[in-house]
Amino acid sequence: MASGQLSRAEALACSGCRHACHVMLYADTKAQLFGRIPIKHIILMQMRFDGLLGFPGGLVNPSEETLESGLSRELSEELGLALPISVEDHVDSCYAAPSSPSSSSRLITHFYVKKMDEEQIREVERAAASTAADHGLEVLGMVRVPLYTMKGGGGLASFLSHSFIGNARSQLVHSMLRLHLVAPGELHKALMHSLKTHAHTKQDLQAALALTQGLRKQF
Repeated sequence: MASGQLSRAEALACSGCRHACHVMLYADTKAQLFGRIPIKHIILMQMRFDGLLGFPGGLVNPSEETLESGLSRELSEELGLALPISVEDHVDSCYAAPSSPSSSSRLITHFYVKKMDEEQIREVERAAASTAADHGLEVLGMVRVPLYTMKGGGGLASFLSHSFIGNARSQLVHSMLRLHLVAPGELHKALMHSLKTHAHTKQDLQAALALTQGLRKQF
């Protein structure tokens, strides 16, 4: 078992720990971008209130509800639909990195993966934008992960260069490999291109910071 990972039983037996459950919803598709680039699969993520990408879900209390019922409750608030989540959808549980050095309790994250059909995915997207209680508040919008690579590195490489909450990026990468949604070679190239994008982004941020420093002196 990898460092930090727990069995489901070990996680639930942890005294004084907080628990958070999140799920990756995905589907197969025959759609093509611009009529020529196969999309192949749809993976849903969300833009969070803090500007980070993550999977839908949230904190649950195992002493009052099962992990799965708690996750379904969170999905109802964030997606506008109470999707049924089963124990069979569970992928792993692990300790999350402390949010701060003074954090008094450890957080255990539970990750689930649920396959749906394309129309169900579309229904989730419609509900998330129209009936979800948290839309525009805790959730700023659902996004699809582009699993294709375009000329110049657009698509998956650009997406992976964004900022993710906690271990959401590694959960996404691991799931793409485990479910054979992206070939290992293609994923490797995308991640390498993302590293280059990060270097360019750092330069852009430094230039923007210099601009604001200059303006601050004028006021």
